[in-house]
Amino acid sequence: MSKRDYYEILGVERSVTEVELKKSFRRIAMKCHPDRCPDDPGAQEKFKEAKEAYEILADAQKRAAYDQYGHAAFEGGGFGRGGGAGFGDVGDIFGDMFGDIFGGGGGRQRARRGSDLRYIMDLDLEEAVFGVEKKIDVPTQVNCQHCNGTGSEDGKVRTCSTCHGHGRVRMQNGIFSIQQACPTCHGSGQAIEKPCKKCHGEGRLEESRTLSVRIPAGVDNGDRIRLTGQGEAGPAGSPAGDLYVEVRVREHAIFQRDGSDLYCEVPIRFAQAALGTDLNVPTLEGDIAINVPPETQTGHQFRLRGRGVKSVRGGRTGDLICTVVVETPVRLTKEQRELLQQLEATFDGAEAGKHTPRSTTFIDGVKQFWSRVTG
Repeated sequence: MSKRDYYEILGVERSVTEVELKKSFRRIAMKCHPDRCPDDPGAQEKFKEAKEAYEILADAQKRAAYDQYGHAAFEGGGFGRGGGAGFGDVGDIFGDMFGDIFGGGGGRQRARRGSDLRYIMDLDLEEAVFGVEKKIDVPTQVNCQHCNGTGSEDGKVRTCSTCHGHGRVRMQNGIFSIQQACPTCHGSGQAIEKPCKKCHGEGRLEESRTLSVRIPAGVDNGDRIRLTGQGEAGPAGSPAGDLYVEVRVREHAIFQRDGSDLYCEVPIRFAQAALGTDLNVPTLEGDIAINVPPETQTGHQFRLRGRGVKSVRGGRTGDLICTVVVETPVRLTKEQRELLQQLEATFDGAEAGKHTPRSTTFIDGVKQFWSRVTG
């Protein structure tokens, strides 16, 4: 059975352009691809037929031979089918159709971007709240100044002989053509005849750079600041990656932060809690006076509005929440111990409960509990 004409298979004229040829094959491949037509037994044959035709006609040299000799040009050895990567590559079509699952498009591979870098910056709470500018030393790879990042001593770069400048080579796997980066030039499509004496052809050198980083006010643990283009230099002069500065806030001696709010504990003496007092409590902007009313209990909170943090993401400024902690005195003198004993004696009697309501409630609860347990 004679083979059909390649132009007829793809539904194009012999004067078809490369762009139109690609569009036509893409249309047929979308319609007949076996993955899209699992219930059509003839789809795979149609797809293979269209793929073979496109591989020949998309290669300028093969197309010229086909136009002159027809199918005979590829019989008995000839060019062979599914050979080296042609100008118009099937992988390019599949890159458009299926998100580059076959290893990317035809032609030269895109320049490989340099690697991103991560730097941990430790900050005091005050620095995170109010912002700060810091200098950091970042070990990285930078472009070699001797060869301007080309890796070539004389600036001359030739086309890679393995991939012929495409940056990719193709491997045949059944009916599919799978592309991968060229192992010789690592995807650049170029080869260097005289490597740079300083960077040995890499185009990059290890170096520590000093950068000034502005930390905006209101950052918190885990926040990241992106410095575009401050990562590692890309190979062969390709774009640099980015530097991500990750914030880590040290523990503070007084304050704990939760979002935009700050928390702190305010210890007071027993007499101050019982009688009431005025106290100066710390904030990040200086001390502020608060009034502790008489009979204040441990755990009572005072909210100082607007004394917290204004988040880097905007919104209102948070509050400072001060929690009272009644401190038990230690290392008492004989006089202090006697005075406390005299005070404690005043709590005996029938009216003791009115002075210690929480203790009375607790004792009553214990009695009810044991009454239910014992029946």
